[in-house]
Amino acid sequence: MTRDPAFTERPLPLFAPDGDEAEAVVLAPGARLPSYIRDHRQRLRARFMQGGAGAMPEYELLELLLFRAIPRQDVKPLARRLLDTFGDVNRVLSAPPARLAEVAGVGEAVVQELKLIEAVAHRMARARIMHRQVLSSWDALLDYCHTAMAHRETEQFRVLFLDRKNVLIADEEQARGTVDHVPVYPREVVKRALELNASALILVHNHPSGDPTPSDADIDMTTRVREAAEALGLVLHDHLIIGKSRELSFRAQGYL
Repeated sequence: MTRDPAFTERPLPLFAPDGDEAEAVVLAPGARLPSYIRDHRQRLRARFMQGGAGAMPEYELLELLLFRAIPRQDVKPLARRLLDTFGDVNRVLSAPPARLAEVAGVGEAVVQELKLIEAVAHRMARARIMHRQVLSSWDALLDYCHTAMAHRETEQFRVLFLDRKNVLIADEEQARGTVDHVPVYPREVVKRALELNASALILVHNHPSGDPTPSDADIDMTTRVREAAEALGLVLHDHLIIGKSRELSFRAQGYL
């Protein structure tokens, strides 16, 4: 019986080597990749292994990340679209899945690969500070906060809970908000500290605008958390506001 062509698998499209806007060529199921794509991928992998990330522009790093998700297609056009949409690799990795899916060429496999890489990066940064004396590992703490929060498109409020020796015993997200506001409830913060048997706190939130300058609301909220903490014998060590490329410490700036 002759199969209805409407129910056969469509050949996979590939992009021709003459630039991102070249017409797609058709690769039949089971066919080998054209040599220009195989060679290009091999060159990128070799350059990365020899020179690391510093030897490559951002769009090529993103290509490397996309190779596994899209094994049978030229991914350079997609890498460029993602960077054009979000600005840099960090913002691509931290973009919400729904926003990623709006980019032409991004399917479930790409979203999963990018979010997996983001999760691994967060886990590695977090491992450098968990169950360690935070005040003597301050640079690692700042690295973690930037990795986890600097490129988010909405505000996030986290609390780091410390024991009597200032060892980090818990890192928890308390609230998420909009592009310029996140609701914080001081009673809930100190209640959770007591549940964890914590002795001290560090507040952390991000400013999606990139500017870590505190607002009047940030200062007022910090004062209220400090007062609630002190009433229960807890210490508020600091409040960090994370911008895109720098952070602000309430303690260092004299707000605490």
